[in-house]
Amino acid sequence: MTLRSAGSLESAEGARARWGHPGAAAAAAPVAEESREAAQLAAAMEELRRAGCQMDARDKQLLRSLRLELCTEVLVDGVVIQYLYQEGILTDSHVQEIKSQTTSQRKTMMLLDILPSRGPKAFDAFLDSLQEFPWVKEKLMMKRKEMTVQDPADVTEIAPCILKTSPTDQQLNKLARRLGPEWEHIVLCLGLSHTDIYRCKVNHPHNLQSQIVAAFVLWRQRLGKKATIQSLQASLMAEEVDPSVLQYMLE
Repeated sequence: MTLRSAGSLESAEGARARWGHPGAAAAAAPVAEESREAAQLAAAMEELRRAGCQMDARDKQLLRSLRLELCTEVLVDGVVIQYLYQEGILTDSHVQEIKSQTTSQRKTMMLLDILPSRGPKAFDAFLDSLQEFPWVKEKLMMKRKEMTVQDPADVTEIAPCILKTSPTDQQLNKLARRLGPEWEHIVLCLGLSHTDIYRCKVNHPHNLQSQIVAAFVLWRQRLGKKATIQSLQASLMAEEVDPSVLQYMLE
């Protein structure tokens, strides 16, 4: 090897040492990409796991029964959202979705729509987040102790003649007051499409109850005599809605 070639080799090796070998960087890139993909997969699996764990039926029923009251008394865009985000109950997309609502009441309503699907710890975390609303927290805890989820065996049997009838406007309004985010799955079970749901939301952009009523009225109009309380009961049961909700509708 000549002195020139040796010097060139030394220079090349020095450059590799100083700047890093391109081949090494190329080899490291797939490893970094695999690490990112693994992290994304783990996050997705955790989200699916959490989504599969529903809130306790008693707690879901409590949030539903006090829905309108909570919307008027709780402002969620302060400590509440940040605490729930810190505890992993809310994701970034949840926070953005809540903050995008135009009024404080709609923000609270959106949070109440999200909470039941965030796992069995979501209700307790929500209680802990109410640092600025101790009277609300106290009331929720008291109501929680008083409540017992109704056993289906204890529910009064509905007469066949009633099951065969179609629900009235008044009954649909009462039902809408007791439903949360599960209403979309219920009307899908009844035969409506995602397009129908979208139209109901567009026609009533600022009122969840009106969206729900509009969807049920559309179902009743489309199916006519086949839109019975019995089929409605079956859809509610499929979504594990507490039987007391239908009882309240029929009172």
